[in-house]
Amino acid sequence: MHLRLISSLLLLSASGMPVAAEEPAPFLQGGSYEVAYRLELPHVERWAIDKTTTICVSEWKGPAMPVLSDNNPFGQCAAINIQQDGPSLNYDIRCSGRDAAKAHATYTLSSGDFKGRIAMVMGAKNMTMTEVQTGRRLGSCDLTRASRD
Repeated sequence: MHLRLISSLLLLSASGMPVAAEEPAPFLQGGSYEVAYRLELPHVERWAIDKTTTICVSEWKGPAMPVLSDNNPFGQCAAINIQQDGPSLNYDIRCSGRDAAKAHATYTLSSGDFKGRIAMVMGAKNMTMTEVQTGRRLGSCDLTRASRD
């Protein structure tokens, strides 16, 4: 009985030993990313056209990735309700003004790529459109260039 108790305590103490602290890698490494994106509309998904652009992402500390679809009103809007749990990132995009556009973004991040969905409702509309993004890191980026092609 004594031997069983001692071996159990040794096992528990060994499993609780502290591990050397290691700086975790950023979930999304800064650099140039090739992003494939498409705008999906309800009931017309088969007509969604994939487009590709290159963006420059600084070291991931920021709350929001850009909405890339043409003619969207989210360029000057704020990211709020930011929640990050490991590689999962969720946030809302709110624009100012009555009946303004709003969106909810959900991303899965890693050091060299990301996948995301941004569900968007344009001001005073009842239809949700979804931008689907898949990005992969190409390398470092020249910060003097424009962030979108």
